[in-house]
Amino acid sequence: MLEQQQYHLIREHMQPGDIIAFGGNSLFSRWTKLTTRSAVTHVAIVMQTKMRDEDSNRYFNQVMEATSYKGKRGVMTNRLSERVASYDGDIWWLPLSSASRSIFEQNKRDFFNFMFEQDGKPYDVLQLFGSAVDAIDEHPLFGSISYNQEDFNSWFCSELIAEGLETAGVVSGVNASEVTPVDICRFNIFKKRYVQLKGKGRVIGGFNSLKADNWGQIA
Repeated sequence: MLEQQQYHLIREHMQPGDIIAFGGNSLFSRWTKLTTRSAVTHVAIVMQTKMRDEDSNRYFNQVMEATSYKGKRGVMTNRLSERVASYDGDIWWLPLSSASRSIFEQNKRDFFNFMFEQDGKPYDVLQLFGSAVDAIDEHPLFGSISYNQEDFNSWFCSELIAEGLETAGVVSGVNASEVTPVDICRFNIFKKRYVQLKGKGRVIGGFNSLKADNWGQIA
């Protein structure tokens, strides 16, 4: 169920492991929308909440993402308030379900250790292309073009998030390199209610409807 709220009204309810989904308007984002047939073009994950800004004495939330932002490219940690304020497009908050939250809490040390180890690694645009073009993965001639073997020397956005969720035990057996941004949103790991923080009301097609286990694996 989609709701619309302003970020400052709900930010205190966010928790580590929650997903932030983006739907951009750039040329690359429009290509992603076309190939994945979805409004979602990018995902990030909430890392730390209620962090105190020493200068303003105000609190802020942090997200980790593999992206290009403020002249940098790669895995980075950003203030969510700044991302919401500056982003050209739609933004949604997808909170983990109670069952997923319980599993996450049991494994959160492994999750944080893994995610912080990825900080600063390069951004992998080519694998994002391969993950988005799934239709020919099993074709005997063209499958090698579109099917991604897992490679964690560099990351694209949903690949990083999928592996982080797997490290936290929330999903299992996924080929993270085959997971697209909208795939993350469709995994049935979230609460039924999700919130659009920016943009006009836009439903994420297939939200919270797919079993994640062994996603992207070719038997």
